[in-house]
Amino acid sequence: MEVKKSEEILAEIYRNCHLALESISDILPAIEDEELKAEILHQHEEYERISGKAACLARDKGLEVKEPGAVKKAMMWSSIKMSTLMDNTRSHIAEMMVQGTVMGITSLKTSLGELPENDDEEITALLKELISVEEEFEKKLKEFL
Repeated sequence: MEVKKSEEILAEIYRNCHLALESISDILPAIEDEELKAEILHQHEEYERISGKAACLARDKGLEVKEPGAVKKAMMWSSIKMSTLMDNTRSHIAEMMVQGTVMGITSLKTSLGELPENDDEEITALLKELISVEEEFEKKLKEFL
């Protein structure tokens, strides 16, 4: 089993949040259901909050975190646009968001299992917070299926 360094975990937290923020920004114009839109806007606020915490932690520890690359963003954008163009129903959008959230949870939980024993407590706490937030999002989004 590979052991990840704190810096890698923090970078992953930041990237995860930015991919989620980008996805939400891409999907919002297609959402017609006001209740679903309100939930997804709430999720956007939470991802921004955690992303800000990650950026502050990185700054305080003298680390650099980067946003996802332009190619990844473009691929995500085109995938979301094509999928919502074909079906922008409440359940389909919720399903797309659940899939993205589950991918994030899986990646983050894998990283949690790869943490060294003496890992930075603040970074570990932020990782666990993001996992918890995403698990709550998954539960909420499933109500829209």
